[in-house]
Amino acid sequence: MAGERLHRDGYIPRIVDAQIARYLRVFGAVEIAGTKWCGKTWAALEHGASASYVDENLDLARADPAMMLLGDRPHIIDEWQRVPQIWDYVRHEVDRTRGTRGAYILTGSATPAFGSKAEAPAHSGAGRIGRVRMHPMTLAETGESNGKVSLAGLFEHRFEPCRCNGDTPWLVEAACRGGWPEAIDMVSADAQLIAREYLNTTFSSSFPAVGLDPDIARRVSASIARNLGQATTYKTILMDMFGAEEEPTAFADETKVRRYLDALKGMFILEEVPGWVPAARDKRRFTVKPKRYLADPSLACALLGMSSQALLADWQTFGLVFENLVIRDLSVYARSLDLLDSTPVRYYRDDSGLECDAIVQLADGRWAAFEIKVSEDKANAGVESLKRVRKKVCGNPRSRTREPEFMAVIVGVGEYAREVEDGIYVIPFARWGVKGRHAVCPLPGATDWCKGVRFVCTMLARSNLTTCTKGLTFKTSLRLALWSEPQVNAILLPYRTVLYSA
Repeated sequence: MAGERLHRDGYIPRIVDAQIARYLRVFGAVEIAGTKWCGKTWAALEHGASASYVDENLDLARADPAMMLLGDRPHIIDEWQRVPQIWDYVRHEVDRTRGTRGAYILTGSATPAFGSKAEAPAHSGAGRIGRVRMHPMTLAETGESNGKVSLAGLFEHRFEPCRCNGDTPWLVEAACRGGWPEAIDMVSADAQLIAREYLNTTFSSSFPAVGLDPDIARRVSASIARNLGQATTYKTILMDMFGAEEEPTAFADETKVRRYLDALKGMFILEEVPGWVPAARDKRRFTVKPKRYLADPSLACALLGMSSQALLADWQTFGLVFENLVIRDLSVYARSLDLLDSTPVRYYRDDSGLECDAIVQLADGRWAAFEIKVSEDKANAGVESLKRVRKKVCGNPRSRTREPEFMAVIVGVGEYAREVEDGIYVIPFARWGVKGRHAVCPLPGATDWCKGVRFVCTMLARSNLTTCTKGLTFKTSLRLALWSEPQVNAILLPYRTVLYSA
């Protein structure tokens, strides 16, 4: 039985909303997986009609998992991984009725796969349960990037040069604050408390719950933060953890390091970017070591103990944090497209040391390459590096590798988004997005009028603007809602009338 959708006032539409809606049309159930506090539950409530919260009914869920499936459909089962048997119950229920679509939404902040086999679901759910990955908010979702230059548009050869706003302090602030929904209206110093508390809770509770040592977990995480964007070996991580000791292997070995890395991946804290080899059947595709990032750049700042002021004074370290920021957002934007596989972003590195920071490949074989440079003065070096990659990858006719659809240097701060050569762009991060504008923001139309008013007014409230008559109201609305000025004016007109009359 279908019911009315659940909705929470203040929900900011997410790019992943479109993918959730699509998967509900295709699969009997959908899992929304991602790190804690990234907004999974609120996103599920936008699409669901009823909900069961496993955390609040843990004893009942363990005694009778079927009880968690009761409710109007789509029915949400929040934090299902606390009782992994729920997965199998959902699969069986979907199988029971042929043609069932969009019956259940499961949300989870960890996968039981890294625990004991007894804890894991008996069946993968392949073909019945579609998996949607969710990340912390991108700059396009928080309103700090207007998405004027879009990933989807570039793949379709749509590009308009534009002038950009944004300076270095803004960029550093955005990286330190991160993409946590609860932190988007905070200064980075306050938001860092959220990142640190997230880590403390994870280390003190989540790791002991799966039989792992919180101190070792923290040391492994700190090593990842120190080596962001590197294909770091287990030996290097081990030396980072216990290098001051005469015998580091007395405390941990490479097998134990791998177990902790798997746990961090299972909790969606660690993001691995695998290597890219143009030929799909090339065996090297499976042997290139992955580069490692964290789910959000704010976690790197917290693990390194660096504030925005400290990062401004250490430009080399901020370059790594900025790369983490770009990879986070690029992963979200790429997942909104029809990808070759479930991996949104890869990287390229050959035996000669030639490297490209990010590769996105679509299902139809089209691909794009990206270099990430925190400073505009490094843009030319990025362009030259991309040209070398293109020549190396596409220059051998026996490889049968098609030319990239486009190539781009993503810079932290720059004044102009521009095409420097045919098919090669320099794009400041403040203009980077998914589809030219935030694809899931409601536009002012007959069906979305009330939602539009509610959304803009919520943004005004978050900005501590008490009335729509203050000087920065429209500017703030434009920045947060990502609409054109006429659209914002139209949405706010009835609201302004009420305020003025009052």
